[in-house]
Amino acid sequence: MNELNDAQLLAEFAQSESEQAFATLVNRHIRLVHSVALRHTSNSHHAEEITQAVFIILARKAGSLGRKTILSGWLYQAARLTAANFQRAELRRTRREQEAFMDSTLEATQTDAAWIGLAPLLDDAMAHLGCTDRDAVVLRYFENKSLQEVGDALGIEERAAQKRVSRALEKLRRIFTKRGVVSTTAIIAGAISANSVQAAAPAALATTISATALKGSAVAGSTLTLVKGTLHAMSWMKTKIAVAMAASALVGAAGACAAIIHHHHLRWQSDQYRSQAFEDKWQAERDGGHANVAADPNAQKLEDERKASKLPKELHPR
Repeated sequence: MNELNDAQLLAEFAQSESEQAFATLVNRHIRLVHSVALRHTSNSHHAEEITQAVFIILARKAGSLGRKTILSGWLYQAARLTAANFQRAELRRTRREQEAFMDSTLEATQTDAAWIGLAPLLDDAMAHLGCTDRDAVVLRYFENKSLQEVGDALGIEERAAQKRVSRALEKLRRIFTKRGVVSTTAIIAGAISANSVQAAAPAALATTISATALKGSAVAGSTLTLVKGTLHAMSWMKTKIAVAMAASALVGAAGACAAIIHHHHLRWQSDQYRSQAFEDKWQAERDGGHANVAADPNAQKLEDERKASKLPKELHPR
């Protein structure tokens, strides 16, 4: 069972509700989810409850996850949303404690010092990345996958995976800079890789999760409320993405229409200018004292030019 990949295990669980398949997924990813929860709350009890809620959500939504879903990236996002929903006020307190700890740590290495500044901002910065960029960062630096493994998971070549990871890392660097933490992409990558997944989840937590998510064992009311809140947040985010895509399409269509109208307006202005030019030329010929414009040697030339430019005939002398 452990040899099956995440997609195969998800498919087996969705089809047959295999407890073994689900337990394998829990054991494989529990450290990732628990680390996110613990980073948000700094409270082991709260982290366990958040982790439990995330895997209950996975059990409920397993059948609706697409085959291309990167499960570790999906679980990371679910854990982040659940933790934020659980304890927003505690997060601010945790940041203050981490900042105080940063002030007291004067001899830390460059990477460790960078992590102290990045840790309070990491999950919020990750929230500003697109889904594919976030998956790439989770695979590369949270799970320390090779670029080849990242590419295989995302369905792209290794070189494309490297570009994807580099772009995502640069986006994170810009976000951190705006938050007052100035660093390089290399230091950020090293700090995340060394520190983002480090807390060991309690040994009995995986067993508890499997029992509550699959067998309907008693779950705390606060945990069920947390599950509902996170499911609502996921649905809302999906709606926002759909609305943004529709708005972008409308803007593009409006821009195309404006360009067409502007083009036709320029053509109309050009025709008006040419007509006026020929009228002015004919007026100059008439004011020059020719008694019979039609007999003038230049009259035929004017007539030819009028026809070529489609100038109304009444603007030319007869």
